[in-house]
Amino acid sequence: MAKCALLSCFFLLAVPALSADEPKAPPVAPPAAPPAAPPAASPAPANSMKPADRVEATPKGKLKNPYTDDNAAIVEAGHKLYMGYGCNGCHGGNGGGGICPPVINDVWVYGGDDDTLFRLVALGSDVLQSKGYTRIGMENVVAPMPPMGAIVATDDDLWRILTFIRAGFHGAPENKFGQRPDANP
Repeated sequence: MAKCALLSCFFLLAVPALSADEPKAPPVAPPAAPPAAPPAASPAPANSMKPADRVEATPKGKLKNPYTDDNAAIVEAGHKLYMGYGCNGCHGGNGGGGICPPVINDVWVYGGDDDTLFRLVALGSDVLQSKGYTRIGMENVVAPMPPMGAIVATDDDLWRILTFIRAGFHGAPENKFGQRPDANP
């Protein structure tokens, strides 16, 4: 037994001494930090929520865009979001139309006020109609608007997209914001 203990002590002392002469591997560098996300025009408000949730939480006629179309950074951010969420696939790269109606002319199919546009994009045209909205304008191309309220990440993203659309409006100035929400039953 004493012999085993002596041999164990020998190995415990000899192995570190033998390995001390071996070259050591260089220390491993910590992994590089992932690249930071590109800065937004301004951060989303702390109370952001999904557009569909914002619609459910807000009475009809009370949704108001916090941005104006004279803010170039917000308009550019809105354009990037418009392209990123695929709005251009139906409405064209600058909103001039395609397989769906243009979003920059005088015709607002359901109304051009902030509340109606937000609800139209969030809910889609079929659900919007089920909530009592009716078509008040017609286009040559009339396809249903799909509900984007669960796809667009935040209500702030949707407001930025709508700001981009307002900035590109090419109709008569008096039609830029369409009719008031109470004018559309």
